[in-house]
Amino acid sequence: MDIALEKFTHQDFDDYLRLVSNPEVMAMITERAIPADEARRDYEKLLAENALHPDLGHFRVLDASDGSFIGLGKLAVETAEADQAELGYILAPEYWGKGIASRIASLLVARAERQPILRRLFAIIDPANIPSRKILINTGFVSKEFRDFDGLPGEVLERGW
Repeated sequence: MDIALEKFTHQDFDDYLRLVSNPEVMAMITERAIPADEARRDYEKLLAENALHPDLGHFRVLDASDGSFIGLGKLAVETAEADQAELGYILAPEYWGKGIASRIASLLVARAERQPILRRLFAIIDPANIPSRKILINTGFVSKEFRDFDGLPGEVLERGW
């Protein structure tokens, strides 16, 4: 399956909500489903981050052949001048175990490397998420530290160039 990345827009909230309101999807991210009102606030922040840079932000991951929604990929920056971005991805469960997350990570790394301002990527995962850790390590990330994120365990991985 070929995949495409398109930035989230105001019209795409339903796709976002379908992911973050699913407890199975969020088990290794927030350990809970996100209710609609909280998701709406998070989505407004996501859209604001998308406005910071034309080629970075939060992307809908789509099946390139038919445009169906697969998940989310991100290269999130905190400011327009940031030299680092956070790489992440979330897939709908029906797409798990098919190598799609690896392709998303590779596409995002390639996109990041084309940005002259960026020097480093980082990713934060649940230490128990072995498949995601494997994807990141295979994409050139190295483990930097384990720490608490709002009461949840996290492992920070980094990749530079």
